[in-house]
Amino acid sequence: MRPMAKPLSGFRAALLVGWAALGAAGLLYARFRSIPNWAALPALAAFLVEYPFYLVPAFRSVRERVAGARLPLFLAAGSSLPYLTWKLVEALAFGGRGGHPFEWMALAQLLAVALALGLWYLVLPPSAPSDLGFGALVAWIVLGRYFDKIYPEPFAHVEVVYLGKIAVFQAAVMVLMLVRRVPETGYGFIPRWKDWRIGALNFLYFMPVGLPLALAIKAVRFGPPAPLWLIAGTFLAMLWVVTLAEEFLFRGVLQPMMESWTGRRGVALILTSAIFGLMHLSFRRMFPNWRWVLVAAALGWFCGRARNQAGDIRAAMVTHTLAVTAMRAFFILGPQ
Repeated sequence: MRPMAKPLSGFRAALLVGWAALGAAGLLYARFRSIPNWAALPALAAFLVEYPFYLVPAFRSVRERVAGARLPLFLAAGSSLPYLTWKLVEALAFGGRGGHPFEWMALAQLLAVALALGLWYLVLPPSAPSDLGFGALVAWIVLGRYFDKIYPEPFAHVEVVYLGKIAVFQAAVMVLMLVRRVPETGYGFIPRWKDWRIGALNFLYFMPVGLPLALAIKAVRFGPPAPLWLIAGTFLAMLWVVTLAEEFLFRGVLQPMMESWTGRRGVALILTSAIFGLMHLSFRRMFPNWRWVLVAAALGWFCGRARNQAGDIRAAMVTHTLAVTAMRAFFILGPQ
């Protein structure tokens, strides 16, 4: 029991600290943006319900508890409970003031995604075609605005659509780890010292390449520096949500698969970087956004290089997070 107790105590501590931090950050954000309680509190409650599900993949002993037949049920709960919480709090506390009532079809769509991902490798045994199909399904769901009608914005700056995207990422991670059994990627929220060092060096190598490229093709332009609180918030959101998701899928899963298929690490790095760039073709809802395809492909190469040097994705997360934070802190994204 002792070896199990330590991981579980770590999970509980991360859960309690995360709940407190998310709750405080959510209330401060709502106050800063002048978001009324009827819009802020139901959304905040939904994100707090989503958080434990998002946390589980980072704790091996906890995620293994839902392996096997329990996994589809776990994914269904992680997908549907935040939506139900959002609508329940909105209805009971504020009389459904958000203007978008609970819809059974929306719940069915959320469950359909969770079950499609959870049962994918049970119907289609692991192989190169089924792996590509799984990746294409995840990309279609996230990039195809699947959740826009399920999670309409109840008020300006209340982007509840991220509840759906986070649930899809969490589901994909759990399936790849527990069913597909991808090799250990270093998935985790806290980079090691080695990861910070390697990731920061690759960020420094990227900037003399990526920044002139972005300026030359007008992917970014100079702007006033962002406030410190926004820079800090961007850094943490990128590190623990966006780059964790993207680096796991691209540098943690796709790049090793490319290495296995091609037998050459350099070719795999180039191919993965190119695919990563193409995934930004509709970046900022501008299609086709070839500017950011080029910039993202260049960044992807340095992120992949950091992963190769460190041996896991956390160094790539650092490179990716520093690059995006720097771009958003001192530049305006998109042409004038």
